[in-house]
Formats: sequence, structure tokens, C-alpha cells
Amino acid sequence: MHPTLVILAVGLSPALVGEHTPRLKRLAEQGAMRPLWTVLPAVTCTVQSTLLTGTMPSEHGAVANGWFFRELAEVALWKQSNRLVAGERIWDAGKARDRSFTCAQMFWWYNMYSTADWSATPRPMYPADGRKIPDHYTEPPDLHDELDRVLGPFPLFKFWGPMADIASTAWIAEATLHVMRTRHPTLTLTYLPHLDYGLQRLGPDLAHPRIRQDLRELDDVCARLIDQAQADGMQVIVVSEYGITPVKDAIHINRALREAGLIRVRPEEFGREILDAGASQAFALADHQIAHVYVRDPACIGGVRAILEKLDGVERVLDADGQRAAGLSHPRSGELVAISRADRWFSYYYWLEPAKAPDFARTVDIHRKPGYDPVELFVDPALRLPTLATGWRLAKRKLGLRTLLDVISADATSLVRGSHGRLTDDPMHGPLVISSRADRMPSGPVDATRFKQLVLDHVFD
Repeated sequence: MHPTLVILAVGLSPALVGEHTPRLKRLAEQGAMRPLWTVLPAVTCTVQSTLLTGTMPSEHGAVANGWFFRELAEVALWKQSNRLVAGERIWDAGKARDRSFTCAQMFWWYNMYSTADWSATPRPMYPADGRKIPDHYTEPPDLHDELDRVLGPFPLFKFWGPMADIASTAWIAEATLHVMRTRHPTLTLTYLPHLDYGLQRLGPDLAHPRIRQDLRELDDVCARLIDQAQADGMQVIVVSEYGITPVKDAIHINRALREAGLIRVRPEEFGREILDAGASQAFALADHQIAHVYVRDPACIGGVRAILEKLDGVERVLDADGQRAAGLSHPRSGELVAISRADRWFSYYYWLEPAKAPDFARTVDIHRKPGYDPVELFVDPALRLPTLATGWRLAKRKLGLRTLLDVISADATSLVRGSHGRLTDDPMHGPLVISSRADRMPSGPVDATRFKQLVLDHVFD
């Protein structure tokens, strides 16, 4: 067996590999780079599940970053149990071929309770007083304190939110290097999210100095991993899940459904409204550039589809036949799946008056919101002194006072400049695979369902 390192560099596309990523460029020149034919939806949980199982969403079941759990009548995003994914994982396939095969799974999603030998994943602590304390979860448990001793606490607030930057990616990389040095896995999987932040905030604009800086920062982290791996005689693969394309506006799909009388809300104190998904005739779980639309009465599907197809920015709507053709037909999927145009994305917003927005709308809260919210990457530009405003709220929390960290905008129309989820029109702006072994790469694009076998071919030569 040949030990192999797989680096998942989120948002990296062939068009971004160049002068600002010299180490990645050199790896591609010494080995090979190919486009990745990804799956729909091209979002984190779905694509990673396909990469690790070699199956389509219709088989592994991760139809988005979350879905409507019909039996609970609740939306749940960013769950972490590996048992939500069906199919043979890449490390199980490796162990079946050689019992001495081992795997470290560092921050890939659905990372809890898997059969990988070593793993680490974000897992905040939520005390009863409402605080969110940065932390991570590991298997085996002793690895948690070991990583904390070596690296300090995991910088959760640098992993997602308006403060997200290179610090979380650098921590993950150093944790990966530590596991490589101390455990020597046969296969090491590591997840580097840094590029995702700037590309969603600013779009994939190489003329922007911040994007060029993000690329250099990512390349420096990749260089540490690649150089150590190659010094240890490991093969290296770099992959991305999706490419990010420029967007100019959001599609408020749930507001359209509400105006049609299909969404029900529950009033709460101070006049705020909470989506009552279980009681709604139809609602959309928005996830970047796709939206699963759940329709309670099958007789209403045609009418709901007509509403969606008239929405400005909607490119197409998949019914049951369309989902089967796209490999997305699964009991967890919506009765309809809406796909945006390349320059648009779907918001989760369902309220019609700003004063009735739920209290979590202006906070970073990935679990309460019934859809993905990229606006969480921005501090509200309307705040006059954002650093002072944030610090004051944090200080009150430390004093034990209940207060909202409501520093996020609720303006989805003017801030977000990059998105993903639909299949990109140009492979140069889509995901990629780079390998240090050109002889193991196909002559054309790598299908996402073939990535698992490609990695095993590297390991078992």
C-alpha cells in the first residue's frame, strides 16, 4: 500500500490555480489536473458523500446540506452523524482489501460515529445559558485533549461567520499533520474551507486583492501538507466539491410561496414569525443555488411548480422524473427541486415584513434557520461601530446576561457575490482533481462517483 493524502480545498477551480497558488500549480504540473464532474446539488454534504461512497445522492441519501425530516415535521441542516449516509465508505473498502489499512478523517462532514480510525470535526458546546463555546469532537476521545494541548482550542468562530478566516484552516492542517506524524494513516482526508469564505463574499474575482490573498494563504497551508506528505513518501490528491460563480441577487422562494397562501407561520413574542414547516402546504428548504420544495398534498404539486417556474431567477424545476434523471430521487428530497440561474441563489427568508423576522435571522445560527444563509459571513454594514457592537454583546454574555449576538444583516440582495449548487457551465470554473500521480489519472474529467476508486487506485497501486 502507498500512503495517500487527500486535501479537500473548498471552492478551488482550474481557473484559480496559477500565479497566486505556486505550490498547487507545481503539484499539477508535476502530476496532473482534471475537472471533476460533480453531482447535483453541488454542496458540501452531498458531494462529500458521493466522493466517499462512489454513489449518487439517490443512493447515499445526502440530498443537500440538510432536509425536511418528514417524520419529525422539522428541518435539520448540518447534522453530523455518519449513519445518515448510506453506502460503503472509502475506508471500509480499503479495510476490506487489506486489514492493515487505516484512515484519518479530518473535518470532512458526517464525521461522527464513522468507522474511520481517527477523526475530528467541529462540535461546539451549548450550555443551558445560551452560550456557544468553541470545541471539536474526536475519535478516539483522547485525541481531543491531545490536539488542544498541541494547537490550542479549535477556533470555531474563525470556521464560520463574519470572523471566518485562515486561522481555522491552518488549525485543521496542523491537526492533520499531527495525526500524520503520530498515527501514520494509510489514507488521510483533510478539509480546508478557507477559500470558500472570500469567494462567497466577493465572488471569484482574481482582480480583487482579497481573493488573491486568500489564494496565497490557502496555497501556503497546502504547501505545508504537501511538502510533509511527499517527504514521508506519500502520494497527494487535491480535490474540490464545487466551483463558485458570481451572483448578483437572491431569489426569495419562500416569500413567493407564502404570498400564494402555501406557507404557515407561528407567531411568537414581539410579533416575530417562525416557519411552521409541518403545517405548510408547501415550503422550500433553500440551499445555495438549489431548493428542495416540500409539497404536502400531491394534488398541489402542479400548481406549486407553476409558481416556481414564474419566479425571476429560477432556471428550471425538477419533478420526480427530473430528479431521477439527475440522480437526486430519494425519499428525503422535496417533491420538487428548484435550480437557480448561474447568477442567482435562493434565500430562506419567509417573512414579508422586516419587523416580523425571527430573532435568529440576524445571528449566526446554522441549526435554527430553515435553510442556508450566506449572509452570516457579513457583519451588518448598518452597524456604525461593528467591532464595538460585537464586543459589547460578547461582554454581556460573559457576564451571564442573555443577549442576542445580532450583528448579521438581513439583506440578502446586496452582500453575497458568489454561490454554488447548480452544475457550473464552464469546467474551468467548476471543481477539480489534482494528483501527484499523472499515471493514475484518466485522460479526461473525473466523475465524482469514480473518485473513491481513483483514491483506492493510488493507495493500492
